[in-house]
Amino acid sequence: MQGSPDFRRYAPHVHLHLRRQSTSTAAASTTTRNSPAPVATPKNYTRLAALRQTLRNEYPVNFPAAESTAAQPISPAAPSTRVAPTTAATPRLDALRSTLASPTDKPFSSFLTDRFKRQHNYLRISITERCNLRCLYCMPSEGIELSPASHLLSTNEIIEVARLFVSEGVTKIRLTGGEPTVRKDVVELVRRLGELRSLGLKEIAITSNGVSLLRKLPAMVEAGLTAVNLSLDTLIPAKFELITRRRGLEKVLQSMDEALRLGVRVKVNTVVMRGVNEEELGDFVEMTKDKEVEVRFIEYMPFDGNKWASKKMFPFQQMLNTITRQHPDFYLLPQLPNDTAKTYAIPGYAGTVGFITSMTENFCGTCNRLRITSDGNIKACLFGNEEVSLRDVMREYRQADEEVGAGGERRGEMEKRLLEVIGGAVGRKEEGHKPADALAREGGNRPMILIGG
Repeated sequence: MQGSPDFRRYAPHVHLHLRRQSTSTAAASTTTRNSPAPVATPKNYTRLAALRQTLRNEYPVNFPAAESTAAQPISPAAPSTRVAPTTAATPRLDALRSTLASPTDKPFSSFLTDRFKRQHNYLRISITERCNLRCLYCMPSEGIELSPASHLLSTNEIIEVARLFVSEGVTKIRLTGGEPTVRKDVVELVRRLGELRSLGLKEIAITSNGVSLLRKLPAMVEAGLTAVNLSLDTLIPAKFELITRRRGLEKVLQSMDEALRLGVRVKVNTVVMRGVNEEELGDFVEMTKDKEVEVRFIEYMPFDGNKWASKKMFPFQQMLNTITRQHPDFYLLPQLPNDTAKTYAIPGYAGTVGFITSMTENFCGTCNRLRITSDGNIKACLFGNEEVSLRDVMREYRQADEEVGAGGERRGEMEKRLLEVIGGAVGRKEEGHKPADALAREGGNRPMILIGG
């Protein structure tokens, strides 16, 4: 198939109807939401079936069985199915954030400082290769070969690595995957990471597709989770099934509302692909009218197996132009150090809109992020091919299932060697990544699902 499928021909576009603040407007919008949903015609079903077959030809993976799913967007504010979120943080979270905001006088680690003077205080840890979705831009069409369990970091090894990084100056840890919530002990993992606050850890975040997050979220927040990023690329149920090869849109929206109700910070990550979902930009922006979320539009990025092409990209400037035509008062907010997104707002809207412009206007010069893959490799750059194993170094001194702090008299030697490996990886980090076309042409990087984003 040439290019990417144009979903606009198959799914009628219906604007979101979100709650309004005034009583009269709220009543009007309620009437709209309670009106019968548009009926998908046989012609539309025929087109969706044709699109399904086209995608099956390019991505030969099992799709969910076709059903008469209405093709209109689901409103993230539908009161009949979700509890209206509140924006007030819980006293526990207020106290936690107050505690974590205390400054430290400790000099920043030379091991986490590269030759361009960038200080890396943000660690992303992939805790599983498994995922309950099969997104087209993340999972190769042929699938992935899962690593044997013995090759993956154990829970104690994850904590061991995290503890070392925090002791050297990392203040934020994000758990990624695969899908981190499919890991059985994810709540316990968050709790144990929370114990590192005494060493200087300030934030524990998670990136999730939201499908299985809802039932675990309250316990994770109680354990110390402070922020959630939700991956969501469409508000149209039929399109959600085609992009992810699974169902679950309603569960994602429920997870978002529950996170807001619990008082954690919420960002929605939307990968924008030409001919796939660029016509939904306005609907995602409207999500921020009454919800304190940051919707972040991400430029489509090349990874092994995702069949990236420049013609599939819908770049930042086109996104900005599209939104500005609808909202001329769309304005840029001040950018903070190490921000990955250019953040905008609309007067009177509760939330914000960000753009992650990795391909057209990269932010490599202020990058402060390092990544640990689920099999224990450190990646200094998301788009870099170089990886070095921390797992192998640790296992020369301790068993995978030994308690944190194990290693006996040789523990000091282990930590020294780990820091040397970490410092070497950080020191070799390039000033910036290559252009998108070069990344796609040269390849050699992992699929996104094996990196964790």
